[in-house]
Amino acid sequence: MMTLEEFETYNLANELSDFIWNIVNKWDSFDKDTIGKQLVRSSDSISANLAEGYGRFFYKENKQFCYYSRGSLLETKTWIEKAARRNLIAPKESEALISKLEIVHKKLKAYIKSIGKAKAS
Repeated sequence: MMTLEEFETYNLANELSDFIWNIVNKWDSFDKDTIGKQLVRSSDSISANLAEGYGRFFYKENKQFCYYSRGSLLETKTWIEKAARRNLIAPKESEALISKLEIVHKKLKAYIKSIGKAKAS
């Protein structure tokens, strides 16, 4: 069994949230306090829920935390779109973030499907 640190979806989600943190950290206080905090929290929650689920003993619990992670991923997409509409994120930056989110989403979907299935040797 792989370690959490070897879990690609978790690592990609962490990279994404760090990238978002660096963007939001440059905003003024009003923008940080309104959209920024929500965006950072939802993006951090993607990998945090993956980690919590990964540490659970039962497959059903792991899947449930993956569903929470997926919800946070979609929330993050909403905040990115709002930030872009309000000119806090440049269009190219927004497109890049959404593209990275889509990759994490696809990998998360595949991971959810694999939970509880034995790997063939």
